[in-house]
Amino acid sequence: MSADKNNLIHIAVAGIGGRMGSRIAQLLGETEGAELSAGFESPESVKAGKDLSEIIGGAPTGKLAAKSAEEVIADCDVIIDFTNAEASLKHLKAAAEHGKSIVIGSTGFTNDQLKEARELAKKIPVVLAPNMSLGVNVLFKLAAEAAKLLGGEYDVEIIEAHHRFKKDAPSGTAMKLAEVVAEALERNLDETAVYSRHGLIGERTKNEIGIQTIRAGDIVGDHTIIFGGLGERLELTHRAASRDTFARGAIRAAKWIVGKPPGFYDMRDVLGIK
Repeated sequence: MSADKNNLIHIAVAGIGGRMGSRIAQLLGETEGAELSAGFESPESVKAGKDLSEIIGGAPTGKLAAKSAEEVIADCDVIIDFTNAEASLKHLKAAAEHGKSIVIGSTGFTNDQLKEARELAKKIPVVLAPNMSLGVNVLFKLAAEAAKLLGGEYDVEIIEAHHRFKKDAPSGTAMKLAEVVAEALERNLDETAVYSRHGLIGERTKNEIGIQTIRAGDIVGDHTIIFGGLGERLELTHRAASRDTFARGAIRAAKWIVGKPPGFYDMRDVLGIK
């Protein structure tokens, strides 16, 4: 189906019982022009089959958390997915089979998984972004510009910090920062990325891009990129104080993508800052 004559976008939320999924569902109740049409969980989840009100709060809805995307996909325009790379790819395949749009905020994709996602995006519009906040996507643009202006004489280091429950490292946002800077400096990230340092490692090489990880407590998400020169350094930092930043960005992307031609988009496309 497509958006109705009143331009109301019908959104299904993957992993609706998770931290991000439940918050996205709650915020949809406050969003003009969009509504929560359904939510689904993995079949093994204890929340699968429960009334959505038990998961996100509020009065009973009569809608139950489905056990798969296939159960609810006919009644939505777009899926929002913050589950994990493997599950998101499965949901992307279902969306492609049914001609639905999808917004993916999961991280930890392998190169092969990303290649498969790009192929599926030839059939449907896909927004896949490691971070859906406006501020972080401005940071990507600023980091690329800073790299071009400062040039190869400045050392590049990226530090990211997240809560203790995050399973992948480095964060998708840190990797995207590294990618945009490597592209701006015309470097091959596979050859220049350095993810940890220990012991007698010798002097820092000129072209390496350091990417370091911190996991502690309930940190929502901090990212700093350092351009270090001799005699000065430039630091750009983004700190997320609430997951609502990412949830609102995902909803904005979902409203934007409906009706777009098939393609592989990111948040810079959504925000018009690419």
